[in-house]
Amino acid sequence: MEARQGAAIKSLRTRGAVSELLESSIPVAAPFDAIATTYDDAFSNSSTGRVQRRLVWIETDRIFRAGQRILEINCGTGIDALHLASRGIEVIACDSAPGMIAVAQHRLKTSPIRTAVDFRCLPTEQIALLEKGGPYDGILSNFAGLNCLSDLNSAARDLARLLRPGGKAILCFFGRLCLWEICSYLAGRDFRKAFRRFHRKGVVATLAPGSTVVVHYPSVPSLRRLFSPHFRLESWRGVGIAVPPSYLEGLTVRFPGLLELAAKIDPWLGRCPGFRALADHVVLIFERSTLSNRGVGGPAGEQKNSGSRRPVGPTLNS
Repeated sequence: MEARQGAAIKSLRTRGAVSELLESSIPVAAPFDAIATTYDDAFSNSSTGRVQRRLVWIETDRIFRAGQRILEINCGTGIDALHLASRGIEVIACDSAPGMIAVAQHRLKTSPIRTAVDFRCLPTEQIALLEKGGPYDGILSNFAGLNCLSDLNSAARDLARLLRPGGKAILCFFGRLCLWEICSYLAGRDFRKAFRRFHRKGVVATLAPGSTVVVHYPSVPSLRRLFSPHFRLESWRGVGIAVPPSYLEGLTVRFPGLLELAAKIDPWLGRCPGFRALADHVVLIFERSTLSNRGVGGPAGEQKNSGSRRPVGPTLNS
Protein backbone atom coordinates (compact mmCIF):
# COMPACT_ATOMS: atom_id res chain seq x y z
CA MET A 1 0.00 0.00 0.00
CA GLU A 2 2.80 2.42 0.93
CA ALA A 3 4.60 1.57 -2.30
CA ARG A 4 1.46 2.38 -4.31
CA GLN A 5 0.97 5.69 -2.51
CA GLY A 6 4.64 6.55 -3.04
CA ALA A 7 4.35 5.79 -6.73
CA ALA A 8 1.22 7.94 -7.02
CA ILE A 9 2.85 10.89 -5.28
CA LYS A 10 6.05 10.53 -7.31
CA SER A 11 4.06 10.52 -10.53
CA LEU A 12 2.63 13.95 -9.70
CA ARG A 13 6.07 15.44 -10.20
CA THR A 14 5.94 14.94 -13.92
CA ARG A 15 4.23 17.48 -16.16
CA GLY A 16 1.82 14.99 -17.64
CA ALA A 17 0.72 13.59 -14.28
CA VAL A 18 0.19 17.05 -12.82
CA SER A 19 -1.92 17.85 -15.87
CA GLU A 20 -4.07 14.79 -15.27
CA LEU A 21 -4.37 15.70 -11.59
CA LEU A 22 -5.68 19.15 -12.40
CA GLU A 23 -8.19 17.65 -14.80
CA SER A 24 -9.64 15.58 -11.98
CA SER A 25 -10.23 18.12 -9.25
CA ILE A 26 -13.28 16.32 -7.89
CA PRO A 27 -12.04 13.33 -5.90
CA VAL A 28 -13.86 10.26 -7.18
CA ALA A 29 -11.65 7.43 -5.96
CA ALA A 30 -9.52 6.45 -2.98
CA PRO A 31 -6.18 7.52 -4.54
CA PHE A 32 -7.14 11.14 -3.94
CA ASP A 33 -6.54 10.53 -0.25
CA ALA A 34 -2.95 9.59 -1.12
CA ILE A 35 -2.40 12.94 -2.84
CA ALA A 36 -4.40 15.13 -0.47
CA THR A 37 -1.24 16.40 1.21
CA THR A 38 0.47 17.17 -2.11
CA TYR A 39 -2.39 18.77 -4.04
CA ASP A 40 -1.65 22.27 -2.79
CA ASP A 41 1.99 21.98 -3.90
CA ALA A 42 0.89 20.72 -7.32
CA PHE A 43 -1.67 23.48 -7.92
CA SER A 44 -2.77 25.79 -5.10
CA ASN A 45 0.72 27.00 -4.18
CA SER A 46 1.97 27.30 -7.75
CA SER A 47 2.25 30.85 -9.06
CA THR A 48 -0.20 30.17 -11.88
CA GLY A 49 -2.63 28.44 -9.52
CA ARG A 50 -2.61 31.40 -7.14
CA VAL A 51 -3.27 33.86 -9.95
CA GLN A 52 -6.14 31.81 -11.36
CA ARG A 53 -7.70 31.46 -7.91
CA ARG A 54 -7.53 35.23 -7.35
CA LEU A 55 -9.36 35.72 -10.65
CA VAL A 56 -12.18 33.47 -9.42
CA TRP A 57 -12.26 35.40 -6.15
CA ILE A 58 -13.08 38.54 -8.11
CA GLU A 59 -16.49 36.98 -8.71
CA THR A 60 -17.00 35.45 -5.25
CA ASP A 61 -16.10 38.75 -3.55
CA ARG A 62 -18.46 40.65 -5.83
CA ILE A 63 -21.44 38.36 -5.32
CA PHE A 64 -21.25 36.75 -1.87
CA ARG A 65 -21.70 39.02 1.17
CA ALA A 66 -21.04 38.86 4.89
CA GLY A 67 -23.83 37.15 6.83
CA GLN A 68 -24.81 34.82 4.00
CA ARG A 69 -24.76 31.01 4.14
CA ILE A 70 -22.81 29.56 1.23
CA LEU A 71 -22.60 25.91 0.19
CA GLU A 72 -19.31 24.89 -1.42
CA ILE A 73 -19.03 21.60 -3.27
CA ASN A 74 -15.73 19.95 -4.27
CA CYS A 75 -14.03 22.10 -1.62
CA GLY A 76 -10.70 20.26 -1.77
CA THR A 77 -8.24 21.51 0.85
CA GLY A 78 -10.48 24.36 1.98
CA ILE A 79 -8.70 27.42 0.60
CA ASP A 80 -11.83 28.96 -0.94
CA ALA A 81 -13.94 28.15 2.13
CA LEU A 82 -11.51 29.96 4.44
CA HIS A 83 -11.35 32.93 2.07
CA LEU A 84 -15.14 33.26 2.22
CA ALA A 85 -15.14 32.80 6.00
CA SER A 86 -12.56 35.58 6.37
CA ARG A 87 -15.16 37.89 4.85
CA GLY A 88 -17.82 37.03 7.44
CA ILE A 89 -19.59 34.36 5.40
CA GLU A 90 -20.87 31.11 6.91
CA VAL A 91 -19.64 28.21 4.80
CA ILE A 92 -20.71 24.58 4.55
CA ALA A 93 -17.95 22.97 2.48
CA CYS A 94 -18.14 19.42 1.11
CA ASP A 95 -15.74 17.05 -0.55
CA SER A 96 -15.84 13.32 -1.14
CA ALA A 97 -12.23 12.68 0.00
CA PRO A 98 -11.57 12.28 3.75
CA GLY A 99 -7.94 13.20 3.10
CA MET A 100 -8.92 16.50 1.52
CA ILE A 101 -11.31 17.26 4.37
CA ALA A 102 -8.59 16.44 6.91
CA VAL A 103 -6.23 18.93 5.25
CA ALA A 104 -9.01 21.53 5.16
CA GLN A 105 -9.80 21.05 8.83
CA HIS A 106 -6.12 21.37 9.74
CA ARG A 107 -5.95 24.58 7.70
CA LEU A 108 -8.92 25.95 9.64
CA LYS A 109 -7.45 25.04 13.03
CA THR A 110 -4.14 26.74 12.22
CA SER A 111 -5.71 29.87 10.73
CA PRO A 112 -6.71 33.07 12.58
CA ILE A 113 -10.24 32.75 11.19
CA ARG A 114 -12.89 32.30 13.86
CA THR A 115 -15.94 32.34 11.60
CA ALA A 116 -17.61 28.95 11.43
CA VAL A 117 -16.72 26.68 8.54
CA ASP A 118 -18.44 23.31 8.50
CA PHE A 119 -16.37 20.80 6.51
CA ARG A 120 -18.21 17.64 5.54
CA CYS A 121 -17.17 14.51 3.71
CA LEU A 122 -19.94 14.27 1.12
CA PRO A 123 -19.72 13.66 -2.65
CA THR A 124 -21.59 15.95 -5.01
CA GLU A 125 -23.72 13.01 -6.16
CA GLN A 126 -25.21 12.94 -2.64
CA ILE A 127 -25.44 16.71 -2.10
CA ALA A 128 -29.26 16.60 -1.98
CA LEU A 129 -28.89 15.14 1.53
CA LEU A 130 -28.24 18.71 2.69
CA GLU A 131 -31.68 19.90 1.61
CA LYS A 132 -33.00 20.02 5.18
CA GLY A 133 -30.29 22.54 6.04
CA GLY A 134 -31.25 24.84 3.18
CA PRO A 135 -32.02 26.91 1.39
CA TYR A 136 -28.59 28.42 0.97
CA ASP A 137 -27.84 31.97 -0.17
CA GLY A 138 -25.23 30.86 -2.68
CA ILE A 139 -23.30 27.90 -4.08
CA LEU A 140 -19.66 27.66 -5.12
CA SER A 141 -17.86 24.97 -7.12
CA ASN A 142 -14.32 25.94 -8.05
CA PHE A 143 -11.77 24.53 -10.47
CA ALA A 144 -13.59 21.95 -12.55
CA GLY A 145 -14.94 19.51 -9.98
CA LEU A 146 -18.20 19.37 -11.91
CA ASN A 147 -16.35 18.35 -15.09
CA CYS A 148 -15.89 14.91 -13.55
CA LEU A 149 -19.57 14.17 -12.98
CA SER A 150 -21.21 11.74 -15.36
CA ASP A 151 -24.67 13.25 -14.85
CA LEU A 152 -24.74 17.03 -14.66
CA ASN A 153 -28.51 17.05 -15.14
CA SER A 154 -29.00 15.42 -11.74
CA ALA A 155 -26.47 17.77 -10.16
CA ALA A 156 -28.26 20.80 -11.59
CA ARG A 157 -31.59 19.63 -10.17
CA ASP A 158 -30.06 18.94 -6.77
CA LEU A 159 -28.40 22.36 -6.63
CA ALA A 160 -31.68 24.02 -7.58
CA ARG A 161 -33.34 22.37 -4.58
CA LEU A 162 -30.62 23.69 -2.27
CA LEU A 163 -30.41 27.31 -3.46
CA ARG A 164 -32.95 29.95 -2.54
CA PRO A 165 -34.83 31.67 -5.37
CA GLY A 166 -32.71 34.56 -6.60
CA GLY A 167 -29.55 33.04 -5.09
CA LYS A 168 -26.35 32.85 -7.14
CA ALA A 169 -24.30 29.79 -8.05
CA ILE A 170 -20.68 30.40 -9.07
CA LEU A 171 -19.52 27.35 -11.01
CA CYS A 172 -16.02 27.03 -12.45
CA PHE A 173 -15.53 24.50 -15.26
CA PHE A 174 -12.68 23.56 -17.55
CA GLY A 175 -12.98 25.56 -20.75
CA ARG A 176 -13.71 23.76 -24.01
CA LEU A 177 -10.93 25.53 -25.92
CA CYS A 178 -7.71 26.30 -24.02
CA LEU A 179 -5.29 28.09 -26.33
CA TRP A 180 -2.32 27.55 -24.01
CA GLU A 181 -2.98 23.81 -23.88
CA ILE A 182 -3.36 23.40 -27.63
CA CYS A 183 -0.19 25.34 -28.41
CA SER A 184 1.96 23.71 -25.74
CA TYR A 185 1.02 20.15 -26.65
CA LEU A 186 1.27 20.81 -30.37
CA ALA A 187 4.77 22.13 -29.74
CA GLY A 188 5.56 18.79 -28.15
CA ARG A 189 3.82 16.91 -30.99
CA ASP A 190 1.30 15.43 -28.57
CA PHE A 191 -1.74 15.78 -30.81
CA ARG A 192 -4.00 13.64 -28.64
CA LYS A 193 -3.69 15.92 -25.62
CA ALA A 194 -3.69 19.07 -27.73
CA PHE A 195 -7.29 18.40 -28.80
CA ARG A 196 -8.56 16.22 -25.94
CA ARG A 197 -11.14 18.79 -24.81
CA PHE A 198 -13.06 18.28 -28.04
CA HIS A 199 -13.94 14.66 -27.26
CA ARG A 200 -17.70 14.60 -26.78
CA LYS A 201 -17.67 11.49 -24.63
CA GLY A 202 -14.98 12.82 -22.33
CA VAL A 203 -11.38 11.87 -21.70
CA VAL A 204 -10.16 9.10 -19.41
CA ALA A 205 -7.70 10.56 -16.91
CA THR A 206 -5.51 8.29 -14.80
CA LEU A 207 -5.53 9.40 -11.19
CA ALA A 208 -3.33 6.63 -9.81
CA PRO A 209 -2.45 3.07 -10.77
CA GLY A 210 -5.69 1.19 -11.33
CA SER A 211 -7.95 4.22 -10.92
CA THR A 212 -9.37 6.40 -13.69
CA VAL A 213 -12.09 8.99 -14.14
CA VAL A 214 -13.78 10.41 -17.21
CA VAL A 215 -13.39 14.17 -17.55
CA HIS A 216 -16.02 15.98 -19.64
CA TYR A 217 -15.62 19.36 -21.33
CA PRO A 218 -19.09 20.85 -21.94
CA SER A 219 -19.38 24.13 -23.81
CA VAL A 220 -20.89 27.23 -22.23
CA PRO A 221 -24.04 27.05 -24.45
CA SER A 222 -24.58 23.43 -23.46
CA LEU A 223 -24.20 24.33 -19.77
CA ARG A 224 -26.72 27.14 -20.20
CA ARG A 225 -29.24 24.70 -21.63
CA LEU A 226 -28.47 22.02 -19.05
CA PHE A 227 -29.05 24.28 -16.04
CA SER A 228 -32.29 25.77 -17.37
CA PRO A 229 -35.12 26.18 -16.51
CA HIS A 230 -34.12 26.20 -12.82
CA PHE A 231 -31.20 28.59 -13.40
CA ARG A 232 -30.58 31.61 -15.59
CA LEU A 233 -27.03 32.22 -16.83
CA GLU A 234 -26.38 35.77 -15.69
CA SER A 235 -22.81 36.12 -16.95
CA TRP A 236 -19.59 34.23 -17.52
CA ARG A 237 -15.90 34.94 -17.79
CA GLY A 238 -12.71 33.15 -18.75
CA VAL A 239 -9.91 32.43 -16.29
CA GLY A 240 -6.50 31.49 -17.63
CA ILE A 241 -6.32 33.09 -21.06
CA ALA A 242 -3.06 34.98 -20.75
CA VAL A 243 -2.21 33.10 -17.54
CA PRO A 244 -1.13 29.57 -18.49
CA PRO A 245 -2.35 26.32 -16.90
CA SER A 246 -0.43 25.20 -13.82
CA TYR A 247 1.31 22.37 -15.65
CA LEU A 248 3.22 25.11 -17.50
CA GLU A 249 4.55 26.48 -14.21
CA GLY A 250 8.10 25.89 -15.45
CA LEU A 251 7.55 28.47 -18.17
CA THR A 252 6.57 31.16 -15.68
CA VAL A 253 9.57 30.30 -13.49
CA ARG A 254 11.87 30.83 -16.46
CA PHE A 255 10.09 34.04 -17.50
CA PRO A 256 8.59 35.61 -14.34
CA GLY A 257 7.79 38.80 -16.20
CA LEU A 258 5.45 36.80 -18.44
CA LEU A 259 3.21 35.82 -15.53
CA GLU A 260 3.22 39.34 -14.12
CA LEU A 261 2.02 40.75 -17.43
CA ALA A 262 -0.46 37.91 -17.94
CA ALA A 263 -1.98 38.48 -14.49
CA LYS A 264 -2.62 42.13 -15.37
CA ILE A 265 -4.37 41.51 -18.68
CA ASP A 266 -6.21 38.26 -17.89
CA PRO A 267 -9.11 39.98 -16.04
CA TRP A 268 -9.78 42.12 -19.10
CA LEU A 269 -9.46 39.25 -21.56
CA GLY A 270 -11.73 37.14 -19.37
CA ARG A 271 -14.58 39.60 -19.98
CA CYS A 272 -13.90 40.09 -23.68
CA PRO A 273 -16.19 38.13 -26.04
CA GLY A 274 -14.16 35.80 -28.20
CA PHE A 275 -11.03 35.85 -26.05
CA ARG A 276 -12.82 34.48 -22.98
CA ALA A 277 -13.65 31.29 -24.88
CA LEU A 278 -9.90 30.51 -25.09
CA ALA A 279 -9.51 30.13 -21.32
CA ASP A 280 -8.25 27.22 -19.24
CA HIS A 281 -11.33 27.65 -17.00
CA VAL A 282 -14.67 29.39 -17.40
CA VAL A 283 -16.60 30.82 -14.45
CA LEU A 284 -20.37 30.80 -14.90
CA ILE A 285 -22.67 32.90 -12.69
CA PHE A 286 -26.13 31.33 -12.51
CA GLU A 287 -29.15 32.85 -10.79
CA ARG A 288 -31.75 30.54 -9.28
CA SER A 289 -35.07 31.01 -10.99
CA THR A 290 -37.76 32.66 -8.88
CA LEU A 291 -40.33 30.26 -10.33
CA SER A 292 -41.72 27.46 -8.18
CA ASN A 293 -39.65 24.38 -7.44
CA ARG A 294 -42.10 22.11 -9.20
CA GLY A 295 -40.22 19.67 -11.37
CA VAL A 296 -36.96 20.02 -9.48
CA GLY A 297 -37.38 16.72 -7.69
CA GLY A 298 -38.77 15.07 -4.61
CA PRO A 299 -37.38 14.94 -1.11
CA ALA A 300 -33.68 14.30 -0.65
CA GLY A 301 -32.82 10.71 -1.29
CA GLU A 302 -35.32 10.20 -4.12
CA GLN A 303 -32.98 11.58 -6.77
CA LYS A 304 -31.96 9.08 -9.40
CA ASN A 305 -28.40 7.83 -9.00
CA SER A 306 -26.08 9.79 -11.28
CA GLY A 307 -24.08 6.75 -12.28
CA SER A 308 -20.84 7.98 -10.72
CA ARG A 309 -18.14 5.40 -10.39
CA ARG A 310 -17.31 6.65 -6.93
CA PRO A 311 -18.95 4.81 -3.98
CA VAL A 312 -20.61 6.89 -1.27
CA GLY A 313 -18.26 7.57 1.62
CA PRO A 314 -14.54 8.35 1.70
CA THR A 315 -13.07 10.81 -0.59
CA LEU A 316 -8.79 18.54 -6.81
CA ASN A 317 -7.85 21.71 -9.61
CA SER A 318 -7.57 22.58 -11.22
